Amino acid sequence: MRADRIETATAPLRDDIRFLGGILGDTIRDHEGADVFDLIERTRVEAFKIRRSEVERSAVADMLRDVDITTAIPVIRAFSHFLLLANLAEDLQRDRRRAVHLAAGEPPQDSSLEATYGKLDAARPDGDTVAELLADALVSPVITAHPTETRRRTIFDVQSRITELMRRRQRYAEHEPQYAEIETDIRRQVLQLWRAALIRLARLRIQDEIEVGLRYYDLTLFDVIPRINDQVRAALRARWPEHELLSRPILRPGSWIGGDRDGNPNVTAEVVHRATHRAGAVALERHLKSLVELEKSLSQSARLVPITPELAALAAADFDDSPQRADEPYRRAIRAIRARLSSSARRALGEIPADGIDVPAQPYAGPEELLADLNTVDACMRASGDGLLADDQLAALRAAVETFGFHLQGLDMRQNSEMHEQVAAELFAWAGVHSDYASLDEAQRVELLAAELSTRRPLVGPNAKLSELATKELAVVRAARTALDDLGPDTVPNYIISMCTSVSDMLEAALLLKEAGILDPGDAQTPPSSPVGVVPLFETIEDLRHGAEILSAALEVPAYHRLVTARGMAQEVMLGYSDSNKDGGYLAANWALYRAELDLVDTARKTGIRLRLFHGRGGTVGRGGGRSYDAILAQPAGAVRGSLRLTEQGEVISTKYAESGTAYRNLEALVAGTLESTLLDVEGLGDAAEPAYEILDELAELARQAYARLVHETPGFVEYFRASTPVAEVADLNLGSRPASRKPTSSVSDLRAIPWVMAWSQSRVMLPGWYGTGTAFAQWIGDDPTRLATLADLYRRWPFFQTVMSNLAQVMAKADMDIAASYAGLVPDETLRHTVFGMICDEFTRTARMHAAITGTEELLADNAALAESIHNRFPYLEPLNQLQVELLRRRRAGDDSELVERGILLTMNGLATALRNSG
Repeated sequence: MRADRIETATAPLRDDIRFLGGILGDTIRDHEGADVFDLIERTRVEAFKIRRSEVERSAVADMLRDVDITTAIPVIRAFSHFLLLANLAEDLQRDRRRAVHLAAGEPPQDSSLEATYGKLDAARPDGDTVAELLADALVSPVITAHPTETRRRTIFDVQSRITELMRRRQRYAEHEPQYAEIETDIRRQVLQLWRAALIRLARLRIQDEIEVGLRYYDLTLFDVIPRINDQVRAALRARWPEHELLSRPILRPGSWIGGDRDGNPNVTAEVVHRATHRAGAVALERHLKSLVELEKSLSQSARLVPITPELAALAAADFDDSPQRADEPYRRAIRAIRARLSSSARRALGEIPADGIDVPAQPYAGPEELLADLNTVDACMRASGDGLLADDQLAALRAAVETFGFHLQGLDMRQNSEMHEQVAAELFAWAGVHSDYASLDEAQRVELLAAELSTRRPLVGPNAKLSELATKELAVVRAARTALDDLGPDTVPNYIISMCTSVSDMLEAALLLKEAGILDPGDAQTPPSSPVGVVPLFETIEDLRHGAEILSAALEVPAYHRLVTARGMAQEVMLGYSDSNKDGGYLAANWALYRAELDLVDTARKTGIRLRLFHGRGGTVGRGGGRSYDAILAQPAGAVRGSLRLTEQGEVISTKYAESGTAYRNLEALVAGTLESTLLDVEGLGDAAEPAYEILDELAELARQAYARLVHETPGFVEYFRASTPVAEVADLNLGSRPASRKPTSSVSDLRAIPWVMAWSQSRVMLPGWYGTGTAFAQWIGDDPTRLATLADLYRRWPFFQTVMSNLAQVMAKADMDIAASYAGLVPDETLRHTVFGMICDEFTRTARMHAAITGTEELLADNAALAESIHNRFPYLEPLNQLQVELLRRRRAGDDSELVERGILLTMNGLATALRNSG
């Protein structure tokens, strides 16, 4: 019976895939010829036979081994396009499932806000506690420019149009004329898709990345974020009416695009100005457009409705001398608001956007003044009984202004600590304070920096003759100061220090903020101030272990403690998932992060700071990916406390935020997880917490040792990695403006985590998401069944351990050791090949066996039916892409450096990233 239900439920998905695949096949036959189409069909049939174990794995490889490159490229494009269309069909299927559940009146999903409210109602936490924990509540998804989005915007746009047409198609029967018209439109879009290039000819410029990041606001975020903010505020205040909860919107977005210069020399002062002021322009243009629409709709006549004195005063500004509007005070008031906002835009941006008014009006000092005027309009409407009208366009505009202000999003600044050290040394030398800062030990550096942070005197003046590096770094921070002046204190909220390993690393960043005039040290009468917070980023496992110690020591420096005190005792700390994983492997990194959070929470309790954690998560499990809601619930007690920031990177951004319904569900999951982690006991360990932590300490160390034996200690491992994966080709994929490495090197430690993860994904090893875990479990359990029972119990009770095991299973389900063997065949050293690949295969088998023993199921995806279904549908189409990638890599390494071979490799990388729905 269950199989029948599954068959019935998935029938629409299979129909959609067949329909779209048929149209794609027709398009290929018509435009590439019968021979190419026949090869594609034979390859597809053989790939499905492999899945059914009807032929040997080599069947597809043998068929494609000697294919001419001019034929190989359309074959690659065909399977890549099919997988892209399969993604589309799966998204439609998810929408159908949700609609069925809602129609049946079934309970909401665990990650929905309605489910969260039900849990809060059952637990009924004390109102005073809720108010204290949510005093500075913030959920901030931070969009980054990390180069992991493999789709061009052109492809993305065509896919969006096909999605909308497929939705319309569902509304009609086949005999209706609209059905045929829609099918024709879909065929037209599939042809457009086939005729468009899948990969870029040139690397994206950072200006392009800025614009790409901003487009999501018009697509979804302008509407969805304020709506969730209003709904959450109303729901919580209804439950605790005695408290004014969430005085600020809980969802406030951020960005790194144009502010993250760690390893990206393209980020300059001009780029920072562009990033902040383009974002400001988007916000102000949207507010002005909304005011125009509001002005059109608020036609109430003073002859028919009473007007408050406050609204009358607002309307009396007399920016509209039309006699037809003499008795329309709302329209005149809105026009006065438009005039002032137009002046604000001209002051901040140097020009008046579309829908502005060029009149000599007083600009608003900030969005608070604009909101006050809008509140005056709202109060008058409600006083006259027009609350129904006030709850429409006006309410949406008020929510947008409250959420986005004049700045739209907070742009974080980020730079590597090594750069700060060099600049600080130069500033001290130029000012005559110390000639050789680099020679000082840590205590001496802290003493010198603390002294400078206690005085308002700058170290250098505008005419200082500094190096190119110092000049550029100071110019960048000064550009941030200009943005703060023009657009408000929320424009640049944080300065993040990459590879932060000491207190001096934190104080050097504060010194730069002081030099730019952002940080004011204050004096005997005036406390220090800074709208920008200093945020240490702990990335490697070693740094994570010492993160709390570094933070505690920084807070013991009087100058820094005064600054934190002036900022309401708020301190943000960023945790890096990518480098810790590359450094120590999957389990060791995840536990190092958890332990770091425990230590930081303890430090916060002892020092009285309000800790906010910023999670640097990537799209893949190897870089901290996985379901966000589950990840939030897997945090230790006290780690969330109403505040959460996390990075949204690469292909994850378009997957999550390009469509309104999907954006709403992803954002509500972030808020739901944050509220539950803050207000409920979700860890579930009770008195068993410390023993559980000790077990994970042992497991993590065993996993780190197993990982190190392969990655750091096996002779020739780097050679194996470079030969058996397309890591060298990742840099050619033109994904973004950032280089693939922080510095020119062949070392794994200097390679960015994105190409590291992407290369293993392409070769279907997926090593960063599982390696070392199986050995750790097997060694810790040994022959003791009680130890296995202990881990099984932790899996049932502990969200952290559940998430670790679930994410591991997702990665292993996407891995394929048979395909990986083809990539291993690219390694010319036979001994090295057998050694390393043998270790990988043994660990994969061991990890799968231990996963089954602990979870009690042989099915890796027993808890994720949707992903299991996805893998079943699409993986036969990955086979040709992997085999062609191996073949073309073999040709290139044999000396064929032709443009077509390189293009073919890049196309396979694009197709596989699309199919796996993640890249780096």
